[in-house]
Amino acid sequence: MRIAVLGTGYVGLVVGACLAESGNTVICADIDEKKIRHLTKGKNPIYEPGLDRLLARNLSEERLRFSTDIGDSIQSSEIIFIAVGTPSDTDGSTDLKYVTSVAEVIGDNLNNEKIIITKSTVPVGTALKVKEIIAERIHQKCHICANPEFLKEGTAVEDFMRPDRIVIGIETGDDHTRAVLEELYSPFIRAGDSIIFTDTTSAEMIKYTSNTMLAVRISFMNQIAALCEQVGADVEVVRKGVGADPRIGHSFLLAGAGYGGSCFPKDVRSIVKTGEQYGLDMSIPRAANEWNEEQKRVAVGKLVDELGNDLSGRIVAVWGLSFKPGTDDIREAPSLVVIPELLSLGAAVRVHDPQAIQTAREILPPEVDFINDEYDACTKADALVILTEWQQYRRPDLRRIHDLMASPLIIDGRNIFSLSMMQERGFIYHSIGRAVVRPK
Repeated sequence: MRIAVLGTGYVGLVVGACLAESGNTVICADIDEKKIRHLTKGKNPIYEPGLDRLLARNLSEERLRFSTDIGDSIQSSEIIFIAVGTPSDTDGSTDLKYVTSVAEVIGDNLNNEKIIITKSTVPVGTALKVKEIIAERIHQKCHICANPEFLKEGTAVEDFMRPDRIVIGIETGDDHTRAVLEELYSPFIRAGDSIIFTDTTSAEMIKYTSNTMLAVRISFMNQIAALCEQVGADVEVVRKGVGADPRIGHSFLLAGAGYGGSCFPKDVRSIVKTGEQYGLDMSIPRAANEWNEEQKRVAVGKLVDELGNDLSGRIVAVWGLSFKPGTDDIREAPSLVVIPELLSLGAAVRVHDPQAIQTAREILPPEVDFINDEYDACTKADALVILTEWQQYRRPDLRRIHDLMASPLIIDGRNIFSLSMMQERGFIYHSIGRAVVRPK
């Protein structure tokens, strides 16, 4: 099939590369000329395991190309994916200016019957809005679909190639679109029931509900972690006991320094705003969002408990800038809250991350010292704060860290280490929802 993917951000690149990998002819189009030049040369602007390989292979085999000519991309394709950015607006609603803009361009360039798919995460009713915008410009027949993505950063290629479900919202009675999209996705599905066909509004709602449900679970466990600290319970033991209930399960019950990324924070705020527009107080997701924002500050509070409010002359090492391991994405990451607060308290801050340093340089204050080796970041540090559970942080040389640091204080925002081990190794160790341990 001939496919255009409009937008070469995270979702657009993964969708384009994976669809090309299954034998389709794909154009990924964007107005960013510099990005398109780099992509045409095989230079991938994002870190995502497996994506470089797919881009290189499909470029060389000419199933995939990149273009700034949006109109030609639309006219030469049968299926058009809208994969542009949908950032939060200042009031928490989703800013749809890029979606509406690209819908206008589609309407101006339709030359025959097309299937148009919203792939970006968009509020309920957006597919219908896209249809209205296109219909205002041309009477050419087109089919509008909502096909939300369920891609996790760090495993996005695997998620697309082996999805647990594919949700497609189509218009009632549109058998043509249903048949085409069943064929398009047939290489990726293990069973026929992996594709869920519904109306566009329900498809959009499924995406928001999924992300909000997961975000609520995280914030709920972080609130339970705070209570565990007060009553003397261990949140890790509580998590295992609760997760053993098959009605609940273990996923997204890890207490930590708060969630971030491009999806959960934005989508939770958006569903709250959508509720307001319909006169509903979405109190549960609103509370999850509020608690999460406070949770990002917990690590600083634990550090202040040990060192006081004046950190002048203190060196604090931070391990982990990305919002999760396996990505260089730092959007709404806890590090973006913790590091400025440490600086405001007078600390000298050294940071390390296996992938996100370059991205973070463009956002974090210039006083931050970016270190290429995690052990060097700890040299003469008064504290180490862990914000991302990268694999290489899970089994470090703790004796070496202890000897390098001026003070053996670790604030673990991801509960990486066992309490007994940290006590035996001589650390003052704060984690989330567990007792503080000190050297014997």
